[in-house]
Amino acid sequence: MVPFTFNNIFWESTNFWVGLIYVGFPLNYLVYGLNDYNDVAADKVNDRKGNFLFGAKASVATLKRVPLWITLINLPFIVYFVFEAGFKMFLVLFFMVAANIIYNFKPFRIKERPPFEILIQVGYVVTALFSLLLNELPMLPWLTMFYLSLFAFQAHIAGEIMDIEPDRIAGKKTTATLIGRKKTKLLMLVFLLVEVLVLSFGFKDYVLAGFLAVFSAWLVLDVFVFFKDAPYTVPQMKFFGWAMNLSALLSMLWVVYSGKLLAPVF
Repeated sequence: MVPFTFNNIFWESTNFWVGLIYVGFPLNYLVYGLNDYNDVAADKVNDRKGNFLFGAKASVATLKRVPLWITLINLPFIVYFVFEAGFKMFLVLFFMVAANIIYNFKPFRIKERPPFEILIQVGYVVTALFSLLLNELPMLPWLTMFYLSLFAFQAHIAGEIMDIEPDRIAGKKTTATLIGRKKTKLLMLVFLLVEVLVLSFGFKDYVLAGFLAVFSAWLVLDVFVFFKDAPYTVPQMKFFGWAMNLSALLSMLWVVYSGKLLAPVF
């Protein structure tokens, strides 16, 4: 949604709706299906999993069918997108699939090679390039791509913080399991503060910057006053999950309404 403003009248475009449907389910199924396929041990002991908010806790028998279903569901869309947008679209889609394979499967399995499991989250930003190509929109400014990358890093770290205990039990190595909960929260705070600076001085988007500043202030209280190094309970994680989803939806609407991420001031 980032490349759009309401001036684009995007809701009248067939490609927009096909792309939105694709990102909403088939692409998500590819990303999180492969993740579950390769994380059976960690998910089995993860109390926050096994629901529609945080993801499935599926059996090995069920997960064996996932790669086939991913292929069947994604292939028609991939053919359509390449037909519509050409070879550049093929390269973007190839990168998206390759990034997920490198992230999940041996011998690469970047998800267990800290800190690269954070850095590879830049792959999420490629969905913006996908949107640009499909809808024939101009390239996003570099500062926008930088901000989106920071956001992807920060969002991934939030998940790692919640999964420290089950990841350690399963022997899964992440940045959070290596440096601990408190230091990981501080790392997340650094990303948040840089995002606030980018939004404030790079885009003059004081609404989004203000929201992230409030979140940063809460994280400071989380680290030094309330939770410190203690794990969250499942009800607390569910509350945070719903809150993050709501804030994501509201920020999405704001980004499209304001168009500020398309117009850096330098």
